[in-house]
Amino acid sequence: MTALGTRMLTLTIGGDEYTAQVSDCRITAGDSDGGFLSFAAAAGGGSRDYNLAFTAVQDPAADTIWDLVWTQAGSTVAAVIKPNGGDTTATPTQPHFTGNVVISEPDGDLLGGEANTSATARFTFAAQWTYTAKPIRVTS
Repeated sequence: MTALGTRMLTLTIGGDEYTAQVSDCRITAGDSDGGFLSFAAAAGGGSRDYNLAFTAVQDPAADTIWDLVWTQAGSTVAAVIKPNGGDTTATPTQPHFTGNVVISEPDGDLLGGEANTSATARFTFAAQWTYTAKPIRVTS
């Protein structure tokens, strides 16, 4: 068994790694809010929505994850989460999780925040991007 640690996860979006800008990264799941539910889907437990939820530093420079939100909202991009780190190869015990997500602006803070006396504190924002389908667990 390979339990996940809290320091190794890497996040790649659209082929670019954003690990250094992200402090919280999750795949979340919940009941779909879709209006139509077929009997077949209901028999299978219902529809599910999957999201890439993360907290990232606010950095309005070009080529940052914040810049993706500002300039690319509405675009669909590939996302890869490697829970065991960026240099790992996907295996049955150290899988990667891939899928396409729709970039969206967060509800709430996008720029700025509360003052802090720490010289290293940074403003952050929390976002949740919807996967177009259930993420795929890659094992090879």
